[in-house]
Amino acid sequence: MAGQPGKTTLRALKLGVFVLALSPFLLMVWDTFIGNLGTNPVEELLHRNGDWGLRLLLVTLAITPLRRLTGANWLVRLRRMLGLYAFFYACLHLLVFVVFEHELSLAALWEDILDRPFILVGFCAFLLLVPLAVTSTKGMMRRLGKRWQRLHRLVYACGVLALLHMFLLTKSNDYREPLLYTAVFAGLMLLRIPAVRQLGLWQRFR
Repeated sequence: MAGQPGKTTLRALKLGVFVLALSPFLLMVWDTFIGNLGTNPVEELLHRNGDWGLRLLLVTLAITPLRRLTGANWLVRLRRMLGLYAFFYACLHLLVFVVFEHELSLAALWEDILDRPFILVGFCAFLLLVPLAVTSTKGMMRRLGKRWQRLHRLVYACGVLALLHMFLLTKSNDYREPLLYTAVFAGLMLLRIPAVRQLGLWQRFR
């Protein structure tokens, strides 16, 4: 079983995770400043923010099985930060789409939603993330009690919708990337099944 790190070490780990999770945003800012976003900067920003939102969502979902596998209960301390960063990149993804892709035109946005279903799927995934971000504080955990855990199971639906969003927008029938993310998500869901957890794998690898 992994030992509990000291307070100083834990603070350093949290700072390191904070910087790592922020670095894609900083790189996007730098690439925007120097004009290194290719021939279609808006599309590049959309893809980068969407990809990082999904990646960090999967990393957040990996915390629980990793904690069970290693016995490192302190990993839970990182989960809220990672989840909020996933929401942060999802917000940027939506912001780029509404502000730069459609120039704040609700009519154009609505027409695009009707023409391209993947937009509606992605927007639904974002809406499900909102209550999770709002209730991520310790105060909300205390207020909601057991309801907090039930509410935060919406993250699984968010994952499914985000993956469907990626599949629907994939061009040229090249599904390797969405299939890879789907395999990771499926594995993380499989590790949550009680029958799988009872196989003794956790104890074997500690």
